[in-house]
Amino acid sequence: MASLMHHAPRTHAAKHRGQEDASMGELLSTVTSDVQHLLHQEVELAKAEIREEATKAGKAAGMFGGAGFAGYMVAVLLTLAAMFGLANVMDLAWAALIVTAVWAVIGLILYSRGRARMRTVSPKPTQTMETLKEDVQWARHPTG
Repeated sequence: MASLMHHAPRTHAAKHRGQEDASMGELLSTVTSDVQHLLHQEVELAKAEIREEATKAGKAAGMFGGAGFAGYMVAVLLTLAAMFGLANVMDLAWAALIVTAVWAVIGLILYSRGRARMRTVSPKPTQTMETLKEDVQWARHPTG
């Protein structure tokens, strides 16, 4: 009988440990589920915010497009005004050629400046690549 009593606490302890393991497993499962649910909610919130910001950006881009068109119309009408203003002192054809030449010079200047700037643009993100190389070196030798 003493040997039966001696084994009873072990059985009870093993049973209790099994319950703790089950409880721990349930708790881990619940925490994992909660974290997944929280992450899903955060992703949905981020999507909603991005949609809202994209809508605002689209409206702003439309306004910039309208402003660009208005600027274009101003340039066209100023060109016509300059041409007709010059036509008061010379033939209309010569006035049109002079205004066209002015626009050609402006176009060439803008083209050459844009081309010079484009040559300085690097298609690859050099700073990010350097940072990634440093991260890889650190990951290989974290204590070094």
